[in-house]
Amino acid sequence: MSRIKSVFARLNAEGRKALIPFITAGDPDAALTLPLLHTLVEAGADVIELGVPFSDPMADGPTIQRASERALAKGMTLRKVLELVVAFRKSDARTPVVLMGYANPIEAMGLEKFAAAAAQAGVDGVLVVDYPPEEAAIFGATIKANGMDPIFLLAPTSTAARIEQVAAVASGYVYYVSLAGVTGSGALNVAAVAERLPLIREKTGLPVGVGFGIRDAATAARIAGIADAVVVGSRIIEEIEKSTANGDTSSACANVKALVADIRRGIDEVRS
Repeated sequence: MSRIKSVFARLNAEGRKALIPFITAGDPDAALTLPLLHTLVEAGADVIELGVPFSDPMADGPTIQRASERALAKGMTLRKVLELVVAFRKSDARTPVVLMGYANPIEAMGLEKFAAAAAQAGVDGVLVVDYPPEEAAIFGATIKANGMDPIFLLAPTSTAARIEQVAAVASGYVYYVSLAGVTGSGALNVAAVAERLPLIREKTGLPVGVGFGIRDAATAARIAGIADAVVVGSRIIEEIEKSTANGDTSSACANVKALVADIRRGIDEVRS
C-alpha cells in the first residue's frame, strides 16, 4: 500500500480528516525548506505538497508567485527539489510528499527520467497543474509504473465527463479547487463545495482534498466536515514571507508551526 493510501486508510479508521499543507521548495532559500518540512510534520501534517517553483505559475495568485520568484532567484531547480526530498527522507520515512508544479520542468528533464528520479528520491505523488487528464494517459501510467500517485485538480466548472477523465488516470486523492480563480483569491463558499463533492466521490472513489481559500482553523473545520482532506497553501506562504521579510529566518519555523497546529486543531474538532 502506498504511503498516501495508507495515510487516508488510517485517518478513515480513526474518523479523522487529513491536513495537507503546501510550501514552495527554496522559499526564501533552500536552507529553510528542510526545517520547514519537518516543522509541518510536527504541527500535524498528514501529507505535504511541495511546490516546484516555476516562472509562470498560471494557477497561483500573487502570494505563491512571489514564493516561486524568491526560490528561482536563489537557484532552486527541479533537481534540487528532489535533493530536498532525499534529505527529508533521511529522517522521515512515513510522511507522504507530493510534488506540485507545472509541466515545463518535467518536460525539460524528460518524463521517464523525472519519474524514476522522483521515485528514487522518495516522492509519493505528482500533481502537474497543466497536464489535463484527457492528455495525461502516458503521464499517469509512467508515474504509476514508478510507484507514485498521479494527482489531478478538479474545479467548480469541471463537468461530469471531466471528472470521469480524472477518475480514469488519478490515484491517491483528487484535489478539488474550491473556487474559480487562482490560489489565495476569493471567498470560500462551503455550501457550494458540499454540493459538488458527492458527484466527485461517485465518479472517482478516491479521497477528496479541498483547497484554495482556506486561511484559518474555523474555515478548515468547516471543510473537514465535508471533505477527506484540507489543503492550505497561500496562508502558510504568507506566514513564511512575513517571518523572513527582514532577512532573519530564525522565527519562521516557530511561526509556521503555530499557524499549522492551530489549523490542525480546527480539523480535529471534526469527526466523521
